Amino acid sequence: MNDRTTPDHSWKPVIFDETDATQRAALDELRRDPTLTFLDERPTQRMGLQSLLPSPEQSLLTESDRWVFFPWRKTVVAVLGPNSFRHLRLDRNRNKITLAEQNSLGDLTIGIIGLSVGHSIAHTLALEGICGTLRLADFDEIELSNLNRIPASILDLGINKAVVAARRIAEIDPYLRVDIAQDGITDDTIDEFFDGLDVLVEECDSLDVKVRAREAARSRGIPVLMETSDRGLLDVERFDLEPDRPVFHGVLGEIDSTSLQGLSTRDKIPIVLDQLDASLLSARMAASMVEVGETIETWPQLGGDVQLGGATIAAAVRRLGTGAPLPSGRIRIDLDTHLDALAPPTPTRAARSTIDTHHTSVDADALILDAAGRAPSGGNSQPWTFTHDGHTVRIGVDRTRTSTLDIDFRGSCVAVGAAAFNARVVATAQGRLAGTNITEYGVAIALREGGPHPVTDRRLLDGVLTRCTNRNMGTGAPLDADIADDIAAAAEAEGGRAVLLTAPESIAEAANILAAADRIRYLTPHLHRDMFSELRWPGDLDPDRGIEVSTLGIDDADLSKLEIVKRPDVMELVHAWDAGAALESDVRDRVLSSSALAVVVVPGSTAEHYIRGGCAMENVWVTAHLRGIAVQPVSPAFLYAHTADEHRQLSPHHAEVLRQLNSKFRTLFDLASADSMALVLRLSCAPKTTIHSRRLPVSASVSG
Repeated sequence: MNDRTTPDHSWKPVIFDETDATQRAALDELRRDPTLTFLDERPTQRMGLQSLLPSPEQSLLTESDRWVFFPWRKTVVAVLGPNSFRHLRLDRNRNKITLAEQNSLGDLTIGIIGLSVGHSIAHTLALEGICGTLRLADFDEIELSNLNRIPASILDLGINKAVVAARRIAEIDPYLRVDIAQDGITDDTIDEFFDGLDVLVEECDSLDVKVRAREAARSRGIPVLMETSDRGLLDVERFDLEPDRPVFHGVLGEIDSTSLQGLSTRDKIPIVLDQLDASLLSARMAASMVEVGETIETWPQLGGDVQLGGATIAAAVRRLGTGAPLPSGRIRIDLDTHLDALAPPTPTRAARSTIDTHHTSVDADALILDAAGRAPSGGNSQPWTFTHDGHTVRIGVDRTRTSTLDIDFRGSCVAVGAAAFNARVVATAQGRLAGTNITEYGVAIALREGGPHPVTDRRLLDGVLTRCTNRNMGTGAPLDADIADDIAAAAEAEGGRAVLLTAPESIAEAANILAAADRIRYLTPHLHRDMFSELRWPGDLDPDRGIEVSTLGIDDADLSKLEIVKRPDVMELVHAWDAGAALESDVRDRVLSSSALAVVVVPGSTAEHYIRGGCAMENVWVTAHLRGIAVQPVSPAFLYAHTADEHRQLSPHHAEVLRQLNSKFRTLFDLASADSMALVLRLSCAPKTTIHSRRLPVSASVSG
């Protein structure tokens, strides 16, 4: 390193590894030069590396550092080793680019001809780390008139454009290999430039070079990308897939590079117009083409348009490098067109509208049906039908209001049982209950003759009418023993059993199981679709069913996340990455804040058993509500699955995991093989809520 001058062609950084004796000696020589500046920010870099999630492999943490000499800067900088440097520098690319994709893209060799527009493209490719080698070709030097679109400086005037771009890239990533052809593409450089290229980006002004470059790319099966900066035109020619494809898609006919040599700017204009399709040029560009050689020297370009071109080409390279679809053709990414389409956004959330759940009823039977319609159901689907004739109220399963989780209508039967319990409480309060008969997929409630009697004990009736879901976080305070006894008695009175978990360690284990099942629900397309079909945003149709997002008990930050996780394309990516730990946090946190977790169980799995389970569940819920306990269903996706086929029906990809979670959950609650779960309830000491779920008018469920 005796010669440390900085001629115009100096653009390669020199990298030193102090573990090598020869390189350490050369570095020591640099340290003795008082004209050089040394910068060392390794502690900050190390801290950044160590704080990454997930924690980097040990080989990255222990990789030896390097020193990089930038001759044109007269500066030596300490940086992490090549692998740890790349890992930290590109960490913020995740998950827009996965690690596997980043590694694949990092093997690409990309050639760029023309470093005016090409400078921004090369810079963007380097920024994103989506190339392993860049080859830059340009014979021209930076002039002052270039600085409207090339991000160089007046210190770079008179320096070769490829050199300026290479220097800027080296200061971003000194490990990225950059080769340059300062004479541009000539007979002497073309073969070396094209040898081993994966992609060619052509951005030069010379028409004959444009055509010659495509001829060379076609003969070698190299795809060609071009961005013209007017109305964001991207041009893709897949010579790797279509070796006989004519250059420029054949829009110039049978043309070759030799016929275009020596043309003046004026002579180029008609060919350029044919190539770009004059009818699709922006009005300002088209008008400017008329003035070339008269009032302006050449066609105009804006820095913003050039920057957009860098982003567009980078997006196309990502597709090429990862095997995503990218056919030959043209597309315009025209910002002016998009700006013309500016419009106010549709509100995604607003203050919750008050839903009147207290329907006005004028007769005794209507009061019974009104109470039945207030029962809880999965996703507030209200899967019941009502009939009444003055002597009998019948409640049956509406098979049109079902979902994937409602295997064999078991969840619907639970909802019917809860509705029957409510109807029975009102009939009892009226003094009209003559009997109850549970049939297959339904309940018949017989009524005595005569009008309703005065209600002398309103406690249970008020509990039925005011019961609601409370999703607020709990304090974790222990559940009083007498409340636990009341809940157990309530389930037993209806032919069921309430199994309670109250030990914090058991609740924590259940929280992990429920959280894992919730993640699978997000990541399974049809379960995800069912889940979000249940939610209602302000202004949504079907205002009388479903769950309003404003009642979920989540803050604005989580509500914003909900807007993201409801997107199927997002969940598809999360599933492909085997990620989604964050999808588990909400249900886990809520369960962990509970005083107890209750499973309402029945000793069988017929429709009648599940209807009885619904009666037991509703009595448990109303009892807990009357004792001031907040109740929220937290039933897992596997709740109604018994067989391997039923687990596969829920989620073919995650069937075995769901089965294992189901088994662990049943073991945790010490359930017998014949026991069936009607519902899982979170019981907590939490702030009260008076928000009631939406309800269909009774008439919508009455048939006959």
